[in-house]
Formats: sequence, C-alpha cells, structure tokens
Amino acid sequence: MQLTDAGFLKKLRAIAKGSHRVVLTNHAKQRMRQRRINQRQIMECLRKGRIYEPAHLSIQGDWKATLEHQYAGDVVRVAVAIERQEDGEMAVVVTVI
Repeated sequence: MQLTDAGFLKKLRAIAKGSHRVVLTNHAKQRMRQRRINQRQIMECLRKGRIYEPAHLSIQGDWKATLEHQYAGDVVRVAVAIERQEDGEMAVVVTVI
C-alpha cells in the first residue's frame, strides 16, 4: 500500500496523541542529549511538524519520514518510522537533528 505524506502525517498524529505509542531508540536519546532537545520538543514535532524528507518505505518494510518543527526558538527535526505491532502501530523515533 502506498502512503502519501499527508497520509503519513495523519497516521503519525493519531499515534502521537498518546506518548505511550511513541518509542525513542537509544540513538535518538543520545542525539537528544548531545543537541539539548527534550521529549516535549520531540512530541510537539510529531504532533505539529511538517514533512522535511518525504515518507518512504524503508528496507525493514516500515514507513519513515523526517519532520521539522520550530519549538521554543529551536528548529527540531525528527526521523520517525511507523511500525506495525501486534497491538497496533507505534511511532519509533530513529534520530533527532
């Protein structure tokens, strides 16, 4: 199934309404510390950001895109994948730029 940028955003925003469906990889956590970006900025980017790099199918079979959002004076970019799990879809934050 092909997923447009608009479709990706709609799906991601529905998932990100509750932070319990959002997972940060160790790499993303490391980049957050290095760049002094907090989880609130990440969640705002997922909920309100615009597409920076278009949605595409990754080699793992998940849809992935990079979003950008300005929050508290900082421009935050988040690479995120939507993964299917047995109990529904999860947003996996891959890295933070």
